[in-house]
Amino acid sequence: MNFKNLISGAQAYVCYGVRLVSLVPFFLFLLFCKKRKGIIDKTAEFQEGNMIDIRDEIARLRDDVVDLRRRLHSDPELGLNEHRTAQKIKEYFRGMDVQITDNLFETAVIVDFKGSKGDRCYAFRADMDALPVEERTGLEFSSAQAGMMHACGHDAHMAILAGFGRYLAMNRSRLESDVRLVFQPAEEAPGGALPLIEAGLLERPKVDAIFGLHMFPDVEEGRIGARRGPIMAQTAEIYVEVEGQSSHGAQPHKGKDALVAACNMVMAFQTIVSRSLDPMEPAVFSIGKITGGERLNIVARNARIEGTMRAFSEEDFEFMKQRAVSIAKGIGEVYGCKAEVGFGNGLPPVVNDEGLFNLLTEVVGENSIDVIKPVMMAEDFSYYQKKVPGLFFMLGTGNPGKGYTHPLHSCYFNFNEDVMMTGVEVYARILEKLGGLKTAK
Repeated sequence: MNFKNLISGAQAYVCYGVRLVSLVPFFLFLLFCKKRKGIIDKTAEFQEGNMIDIRDEIARLRDDVVDLRRRLHSDPELGLNEHRTAQKIKEYFRGMDVQITDNLFETAVIVDFKGSKGDRCYAFRADMDALPVEERTGLEFSSAQAGMMHACGHDAHMAILAGFGRYLAMNRSRLESDVRLVFQPAEEAPGGALPLIEAGLLERPKVDAIFGLHMFPDVEEGRIGARRGPIMAQTAEIYVEVEGQSSHGAQPHKGKDALVAACNMVMAFQTIVSRSLDPMEPAVFSIGKITGGERLNIVARNARIEGTMRAFSEEDFEFMKQRAVSIAKGIGEVYGCKAEVGFGNGLPPVVNDEGLFNLLTEVVGENSIDVIKPVMMAEDFSYYQKKVPGLFFMLGTGNPGKGYTHPLHSCYFNFNEDVMMTGVEVYARILEKLGGLKTAK
């Protein structure tokens, strides 16, 4: 027997054993991680299972929600004229144990659910009005009203809110807080939110928070787009009337050319954002129309400028207004003209409450939410947020594979109707998270 080889082998086994012993803590750590992962997975499965239970129940409402959406889509009405629309909404809730108010403001319909505790009230809002657009989608349920179309998804907003209402009626025993469903007229123009607030919408009962959504083709189908803080811009229309003095085109020195003055104003307006505002703060000043003069051989006595202003900062917005007035009046004086500046149809910015945004993130999960950039469009939902905490989010409809790419207000705008059920589910889960609806068992 070769004792030298035997000793060498024994030494090797001892070294190997020592190495194995040194790895014990590592294997114990892996085992612990596996157990921890199992706990997390089971929790996730429970949450997912609960979500699936809700989704299954909501899915059974699909045909009902789609039918309402199509009936609303085929019969659009413009702002403050939504009489047939209001009637369809009221008929939808007939037979449910709810209180319907239809005399608060114009065609608005308010549907109230009483909770078992009634210590809180949460409002959910949908807009009702269509646009003066000739539909070209070719859908079998296309608009039957010439020159009118639900091209901004308001038909879906109403159907989602109504479907959420039916879900609440089906789960009445779980409802603890009061819930107010607001079907608001005239979001596009002239604006229905402010008159409703002035009529006491948020006071009787006192609303603790308000929620709204918007179909949005810039977000992937079925996903949620939102952000904390400003999500939509403050906006206003601007009108400038310039008055000069007419003269023969061969004797321009005897006149005061309002058109030349107006053109210089338009150019100077472009410097308000580029030279007077912080470049890190988004703002837009757009002139879309200028008119003036009477004939080609007469120096213009009058001119008119029309445009829009948009910003996320209310301070910047007020500065833009003041600067526009000083530019118009100053240039008018330089050219011997008078300038009068007016502003119309202004809306505050839509600013999401941080706590409610965090709640939305918890409800849908970080993997299902897109933190989108603020958009320069405006929404009168902002007036509600001036009074109570509010959350406004986007419901994604974009799907290039199915051809759902047309922008809002397009005569071709359409979407996959299954997306509406996501909206119903998000509303239901928000209410559960707030404690207004006991979690389904």
